[in-house]
Amino acid sequence: QVQLVESGGGLVQAGGSLRLFCAASGRALSTYDMGWVRQAPGKAREFVAHISWTGSMTSYAASVKGRFTISRDNDKNTVYLRMNSLKAEDTAVYYCAAKRALVAGNYEYWGQGTQVTVSS
Repeated sequence: QVQLVESGGGLVQAGGSLRLFCAASGRALSTYDMGWVRQAPGKAREFVAHISWTGSMTSYAASVKGRFTISRDNDKNTVYLRMNSLKAEDTAVYYCAAKRALVAGNYEYWGQGTQVTVSS
């Protein structure tokens, strides 16, 4: 089982940038596909970005494409989400998630989340 801990959230003005971190322990991250999912107050969880276990494939929600970048460093057991040109509507709790690579299905493991607040 893998444990995930997010960090890097905070308060930022619209147009600013933040970098989120997801540190994994318990298992080597190199065998997991990873993703970021967010949840705004009163709204359902929303997919943000995904990266394959090798890092060779990424995908993004339309609302963040071109502004956010997901990356990973398997040697450091860490996944990142670089967020640029932040908007008020990006305000949410951001969760890191993992699923075993090459296994069909949804994310299996979740972090506790980190709050991102964008002031307009």
